[in-house]
Amino acid sequence: MKLYYSSGACSLSTHIALKESGLDFEAIAAPTKTHKLADGTDYYTINPLGYVPLLVLDDGRQLHEVVVILQYVADQVPQLALAPAHGTFERYKLQEWLNFIATELHKGFSPLFAPDMPDEAKALAKARLIGRLQWTDRELAGHQFLMGDTFTVADAYLFVVQSWGKYVGIETSGLPNLSAWAARVWARPAVQAAFRAEGLVK
Repeated sequence: MKLYYSSGACSLSTHIALKESGLDFEAIAAPTKTHKLADGTDYYTINPLGYVPLLVLDDGRQLHEVVVILQYVADQVPQLALAPAHGTFERYKLQEWLNFIATELHKGFSPLFAPDMPDEAKALAKARLIGRLQWTDRELAGHQFLMGDTFTVADAYLFVVQSWGKYVGIETSGLPNLSAWAARVWARPAVQAAFRAEGLVK
């Protein structure tokens, strides 16, 4: 498999999931600012959508959406329980978390990274995000991870998205459950390995 990623973007969650899985894969940097690979290839010729992650299977088939790719990776190694089994209530809860992270948090950060976004709009977006993070903090009370005591791909996704807060002035230190959860996720070797691979830590 090939993972096309941009350092620190949401594709980092897929990088974490792949490191957790132990599956063989090649990570290829596709910076979203330049859309050029290291060899000069125009990334749009590989993925016309231009964004990351992109997972290319060994037979050439592609998956483009982070929520789908995370579940695909998890399903390749069911013994690791990175996602609950299909058809179970827990699987739907995982999908609920993944959709919440994608639509309420991930997309909620987009206005804050847009240089041409008016300050008033950014203030509204920030207030909404803080409210969603406060709700997440309450949901984590009494739990080691989002799904209980087991780390899943939803934790990988949330960890990456909430980490963007430090770049846009969203402070989460006052959210004790979220902070403790983040420390537990960061302690995982696969998480640190993915961050190192993308040059985010030494």
